Amino acid sequence: MARGKLRIYLGAAPGVGKTYAMLSEGHRRVERGTDCVVAFVEHHDRPRTEVMLHGLEQVPRKELAYRGSTFTEMDVDAVLARRPQVALVDELPHTNIPGSRNTKRWQDIEELLAAGIDVISTVNIQHLESLGDVVESITGVRQQETVPDEVVRRADQIELVDMSPEALRRRMAHGNIYKPDKVDAALSNYFRPGNLTALRELALLWVADRVDEYLNAYRREHRVSTIWGSRERIVVGLTGGPEGRTLIRRAARLAEKGAGGEVLAVYISRSDGLTAASPKELAVQRTLVEDLGGTFHHVVGDDIPAALLDFARGVNATQIVLGVSRRRSWQYVFGPGVGATVARESGPDLDVHLITHDEAGKGRGLPVARGARLGRSRVIWGWAVGVLGPALLTWLLTSATPDVGLANDMLLFLTLTVAAALLGGLFPALASAVVGSLLLNWYFTPPVHTLTIADPQNIVAIAIFVGVAVSVASVVDLAARRTHQAARLRAESEILSFLAGNVLRGETTLEALLERVRETFGMESVALLERTGETAPWTCAGSVGPRPAGIPEDADVDVPVGDHMALSLRGRVLPAADRRVLAAFAAQAAVVLDRQRLQSEADRAKELAEGNRIRTALLAAVSHDLRTPLAGIKAAVTSLRSDDVEWSEQDRADLLQAIEEGADRLDHLVGNLLDMSRLQTGTVTPIIRETDLDEVVPMALGGVPEDSVDLDIPETLPMVHVDRGLLERAVANVVENAVKYSPPGERVLVSASALADRVELRVVDRGPGVPDEAKDRIFEPFQRYGDAPRGVGVGLGLAVARGFAEAVGGMLRAEDTPGGGLTMVLAVPTAPDRLSVAVT
Repeated sequence: MARGKLRIYLGAAPGVGKTYAMLSEGHRRVERGTDCVVAFVEHHDRPRTEVMLHGLEQVPRKELAYRGSTFTEMDVDAVLARRPQVALVDELPHTNIPGSRNTKRWQDIEELLAAGIDVISTVNIQHLESLGDVVESITGVRQQETVPDEVVRRADQIELVDMSPEALRRRMAHGNIYKPDKVDAALSNYFRPGNLTALRELALLWVADRVDEYLNAYRREHRVSTIWGSRERIVVGLTGGPEGRTLIRRAARLAEKGAGGEVLAVYISRSDGLTAASPKELAVQRTLVEDLGGTFHHVVGDDIPAALLDFARGVNATQIVLGVSRRRSWQYVFGPGVGATVARESGPDLDVHLITHDEAGKGRGLPVARGARLGRSRVIWGWAVGVLGPALLTWLLTSATPDVGLANDMLLFLTLTVAAALLGGLFPALASAVVGSLLLNWYFTPPVHTLTIADPQNIVAIAIFVGVAVSVASVVDLAARRTHQAARLRAESEILSFLAGNVLRGETTLEALLERVRETFGMESVALLERTGETAPWTCAGSVGPRPAGIPEDADVDVPVGDHMALSLRGRVLPAADRRVLAAFAAQAAVVLDRQRLQSEADRAKELAEGNRIRTALLAAVSHDLRTPLAGIKAAVTSLRSDDVEWSEQDRADLLQAIEEGADRLDHLVGNLLDMSRLQTGTVTPIIRETDLDEVVPMALGGVPEDSVDLDIPETLPMVHVDRGLLERAVANVVENAVKYSPPGERVLVSASALADRVELRVVDRGPGVPDEAKDRIFEPFQRYGDAPRGVGVGLGLAVARGFAEAVGGMLRAEDTPGGGLTMVLAVPTAPDRLSVAVT
């Protein structure tokens, strides 16, 4: 049986019209004669969506009892028995009621697909599992109901349902999404323009990436090697030189000209040792390209033009940006250069831009870090000049040119020997000297065509020739090696200087340092391993790259750091010359790890110091506020016990009331002090359980007058997942603070509503309000806004309330009340196994 096809309508936010679009597609399928049914659609009392259900067959839902309530879910068995061609199933990430056939609705859909039924479903971008942290950072809401990205990516079709933030807010304001009593809270929280714009961008980027996956899969399946310019991707080839910054900025300007342009900076290093670039300059260029919205890549390859073109074609790039060569004119004798080679071999589907810069033609100034080796191409050229050059010169001197004399012949052969030494080093030069001396003896020294030398002067001349050739070759080769050694030492010193500077300034984390090791040596992965003793197992203190080594024996290169630590690298075996720099990296990695641990201990010490500061401030702040109620209590008790005055019943009642009020005030003050102490020392341990908000809030109003609060807590709110005691204390402090600052005769409004996966409790007063710059400060301990008299408390109520709210997984923030005043918004998470009826 063929598997069914899955089509998903992906929305940027609730209310953009996913369900409406799905039902419209259902009507189109029915009109075309397709057997299409509604397996599960939740219209949330939206009139236009509800109308779209008319004319479509609906499979009856399955009723489930849970905690005294009845819920309905999709009846998978009924849908399978009905066996339609297409089933419409809303809310892909929905969590089913306990007792259902599957935990999640996407698992129900998998059963329908396996049975050969095509499914059309819906999902919002914020419900994708991989985007949970991003969405939370944008909206402040952690999505409890999520769906694995792979489930959505496997869909045969994904259609984006998009709407501008302004249009969505208008739809919300008109009551087309939520009920009127929830509109204001939604517009001022989740549906703020900034939130909607960010969610819309997330949805567009996610769908664009999915389109790229489709395109790349199609190109692989059909073996399309040419580049399709469906999206401008600009690859910037970096050498590590200072001109790289100019190239990156130029590429960024090119990308801005096309919609969705992308910049990929790539540095290609050879595989025979340290990279030839300045690590400091590469770090600067990495930061620059990331600041401009691009990405940085490090590729290992001996043939730089081929590696660059392979990378560009692999990412389906449309343009390559390179800098004009820094080589001087005479250096082109060694080849046309990377830019010319890439431009020649790029083909018609890949544009190459050669950008001029200030370093063009000034020569290569980068430190060469390839040890004393001259490179394969130079050695080959050295042997060719040393062996084939004398043969070609002999042919020219014997057939194409007149006789120039033995002395001149020797000078010409000596020139070839020197050239071989310059190109290939000592051994090609020695070969050139031997071949040249034999050819001189055979062709130019009488008697010719024999190895016999008749004239003793010719023997001396040839001997001198060989001696001079060997001496010059040795000197030239030694000078070349010393030059390369000096360049390598310069590279090493620059790397170590940059490394030490960053570490001393504390600018490098352990992961950043390990990434620097990986890029510097062109390795696959790097890990810092440690153990507590000789027989203890190895643990990974930090790693970068895929498949890091778990023990030093599994690594291609490992460098011990002390007795119980090792830096392990995977990728290739490094030459011995590179291990000196690697040992320095390993030592610095140990220093960074120690510094991070010391920083953690310092942070803990700072917390202790902060606790001491709080205690000191506590003593200073309560010296008056604790004594005032005690003084009032003592005075009232002393008066009652006095035998000199005959108190009336009314006087006794007043004194007893004063004692009770002072005791209550003292109890409230001590309670706040103890709560703040628990928060500061981290000893608050919430007991999280499901709780009804309409049971907690009334209990929290016991400390305020009955006629000072209007309560609006709907019974239909979902249960919240909190510590009941901590939530009650937080609500009590917030309400008491609002009543305290409300004008006489003005009631405080306490209302609640469900939004997404949280319930928001809003405490609204009509007091003087708080300026924006002070809204965060009022939640700090011992802070009282304005000229509040000392008798009203020590400024701990809101600090304790926020601490308790955060302890139970919620948050507390202050907003302006429209028309004047302050609104405290206390958001707490709903129970994870409850139906979320606020967002579809």
